[in-house]
Amino acid sequence: MALLEQRKKVLAAEGLFDTGRKLPLPFLPRIIGVVTSPTGAVIRDILHRLEDRFPCHVLVWPVRVQGETCAVEVAAAIAGFNGLDGTGPVPRPHLIVVARGGGSLEDLWGFNEEIVARAVAASTIPLISAVGHETDWTLIDLVADWRAPTPTAAAERAVPVRADLIGVLLAHGLRVAHCLRRTLESKSSHYRAATRGLLRRTDLLGLPRQRFDHVSARLGLALQANAKAHRNMLERMRPRLAPNLITRRMTNARERIVGLDRSRRRAIEARLGRDRISLGNQGKLLTSFGYQNVLARGFTLVRDEAGRMLRRAVDVTTGQALDIEFADGHVDARAGERQPRDAGPSKPRVKPKGDKQGSLL
Repeated sequence: MALLEQRKKVLAAEGLFDTGRKLPLPFLPRIIGVVTSPTGAVIRDILHRLEDRFPCHVLVWPVRVQGETCAVEVAAAIAGFNGLDGTGPVPRPHLIVVARGGGSLEDLWGFNEEIVARAVAASTIPLISAVGHETDWTLIDLVADWRAPTPTAAAERAVPVRADLIGVLLAHGLRVAHCLRRTLESKSSHYRAATRGLLRRTDLLGLPRQRFDHVSARLGLALQANAKAHRNMLERMRPRLAPNLITRRMTNARERIVGLDRSRRRAIEARLGRDRISLGNQGKLLTSFGYQNVLARGFTLVRDEAGRMLRRAVDVTTGQALDIEFADGHVDARAGERQPRDAGPSKPRVKPKGDKQGSLL
């Protein structure tokens, strides 16, 4: 007992007994995992009680509920249920029940081991402890999310009574149907009272019908008056539409068009005359500025074989072929030796017989 009290103090100091860390039990778990012996009366009581109250899927993890290996097997079973992820062939339970029948302190000692208490505290699945009878207490009862006095009580706490749920649902359904019926009756009475305050169809259409009849009676007179007004307008316009007036206006318009055409032709001829005189004057001015007038006064224009104009004597090399342009034509020549500017007149060179090119020097 001293060892048990020491363990309780250690676990309590770590907060394993605090109610704040305990998980709420699901209202209607679809899968329940039971950690107990598969051959005892406990599992049969749990299964029978679940079948009577609300049948569901039960997974049994067989363990020894007393002896040296009891604590290790129970802790491994709790950890095994928590290790299921639901994707394999074995589904993950929504609730775990650790159950065992009554017995002496030595028989229940496996549920006082620290390894079992810590496995229960580490469980992420809500867990019910159902070890022993009402007067039996173990460490697992203090750590579990809920303690049942007997395995049968654990089954009763795990699931509600199916018949009671059906009765509650039927009662709620009847209340909902009754509320809907009363709501519909109230709305119907409200709408009937509202319709009594609305005008009748004959009252709504009476005034528009009177207006329509009045307008219909005036429509014939209005059409006659409109036709008479248009006839009077046409009578007033008839003198203005006489054939002689139209012919006179057409003649005047034709004469105006002919006069405008003659004016247009005179304006074009005058403009062409002015442009012709201007072009002649500009041509004479352009001719006076041409280099041909300079050549007519006795000057010449010297070009090389490529047609480039030569302006200075230094640009001419000895023996270079030249083209000399006079006012009346071109003469081919070949350049001789260049003389200084202040040198006296040189003797004329005799042109070889058969040489068609002249010489500048």
